[in-house]
Amino acid sequence: MVDKALFSYLEEFVTPKRRDKFDEILNNRTKHFTVVLEDVYQMHNTSAVIRSCDVFGVQKAHAIEVQHKNVLDKEIAMGAQKWVDLQYHSNTEACIKALREQGYQIIATTPHNESCLVESFDVTKKSALFFGSERDGVSENVMQQADGFIKIPMVGFTESLNISVSAAIILQSITSKLRNSTINWQLTEEEKEEQRLIWMQKSIKSIDKILERYHSKQL
Repeated sequence: MVDKALFSYLEEFVTPKRRDKFDEILNNRTKHFTVVLEDVYQMHNTSAVIRSCDVFGVQKAHAIEVQHKNVLDKEIAMGAQKWVDLQYHSNTEACIKALREQGYQIIATTPHNESCLVESFDVTKKSALFFGSERDGVSENVMQQADGFIKIPMVGFTESLNISVSAAIILQSITSKLRNSTINWQLTEEEKEEQRLIWMQKSIKSIDKILERYHSKQL
């Protein structure tokens, strides 16, 4: 539950224009889709995918760190790391289990099997889109446990695209299709309130001192 008193207190430090921007963006945010980056090596790729999540309204992403640390490059993320929730996992199995418990089907992105073409993808189900490492793609573990597969149609000699490019193309396609559907894909009002509070705290300078002052008044 959102602390209403804290919410009202912090609103004083955010301009009406900024609050309106939060509302506008939150109305286009979704958790119907989430993105999972499995052991991505290049931090600029992770950062670019998080940027695409922000651009296309995907509120939450996941990073599985097996051999490689998914550190964000702030210059490439362009501030998107402030607006997209990124959760880290230590292994693939635990991540898949957690996502299934949240009602997500597991979708592996791969060009190497009879995958569904992105334009034909069924957007009605909550889906976690797995993107693998730059060299090997998603792991065999993900391939075996996947509920479905998705790929981008390609007609050239090159077999695959850079992970960040693939994520951008897929997210643009399926989020556009989602918004043109009758599916209830938006955040709940409670989720919006929680996100507003998080974003306000990330937007306010000297937030630590302001929060300290607020909590001292509550004593």
